[in-house]
Amino acid sequence: MTSVWKTIFNIPQELPVLNVAMLGPGGVGKTSLLAAMYDQFDNVSQDLQLLADEESKARLDVRLKELKNLVDYSSIKVRDGVSGTQEDYSFRFELGQTGTTPALEINFRDYPGSWLERANSIDKVKGFIRESAAVLIPIDAPILIEREGKYHEEFNQPTQLNDLFKTIYKDLDSPRLVILAPVKCEKYMKNHPELFRKVREGYQKMLNQFASEKLLPKVAVVIAPVQTVGSVVFSRIEEVDNQPIFYFRKPQPSDPYQPKNTEVPLRYLLRFLLKLHLDNRRASVLTRIQDALGKNTGLQNAVSRFAEPRADEAEIVQGIELLKL
Repeated sequence: MTSVWKTIFNIPQELPVLNVAMLGPGGVGKTSLLAAMYDQFDNVSQDLQLLADEESKARLDVRLKELKNLVDYSSIKVRDGVSGTQEDYSFRFELGQTGTTPALEINFRDYPGSWLERANSIDKVKGFIRESAAVLIPIDAPILIEREGKYHEEFNQPTQLNDLFKTIYKDLDSPRLVILAPVKCEKYMKNHPELFRKVREGYQKMLNQFASEKLLPKVAVVIAPVQTVGSVVFSRIEEVDNQPIFYFRKPQPSDPYQPKNTEVPLRYLLRFLLKLHLDNRRASVLTRIQDALGKNTGLQNAVSRFAEPRADEAEIVQGIELLKL
């Protein structure tokens, strides 16, 4: 009866929530990735609309301004231009078919990267991952690739992230999706197969774990590079007091802010969700979301069109059966 009254009087009903954990150390670009993804969504999707709540939008607008300001400089030091996250925060987005009431909420959980190194905070990060249907891992591409990956272990922390999954991905009650998203990768997209190879190599321990007998049927893994600025490419490394400083430049002084592939992680996230619904899989973390999809054929079709893979934009490492519509 309560739902009837809510419908009659147009009182907003609670939406099913899809939790996505952002996972990575400080400075790698978690919030920047979200900001670019949200900013560009309307440019790449006609049938779906993504709407941030007011507080999330205000925070993302601050980060977007910082990203767009990067193109005002001919030379950029990687950690000088964009501020880091200082507290844990949920970026909330409502998703629905364009021109209709939103059907579900996507909740991206972000946190300070320093939490991975604090004993009193790491349990919160584990909780975020445990409650999430998907995990999005931004990867600092120049740190992964340059100087033969000399700084990769220290700054991208792949071993520490792998250890987290060892303790969390036990006896999973439903399939999960892990998206490895290289950012600051503008220089390397000219040879994307090599970039994909470098990611597989740099995260080999994690991928070996996911490919184990117990996890292989339950964990899909996708490599999805995102160019969060698009017109700024890696230039060089300088070392000061044994610490690396990464410099970036614009190929042409007039090059504008032009991010690319920002929607790709969301494309695979929605594809994963729709596949689970079509397979009629049920689990506590996903049931209400799948029910919402089942009641809305128009939304199913819009998600299917948006989630259609594009050539060369990503690589499915494993779990293609969890992503094949």
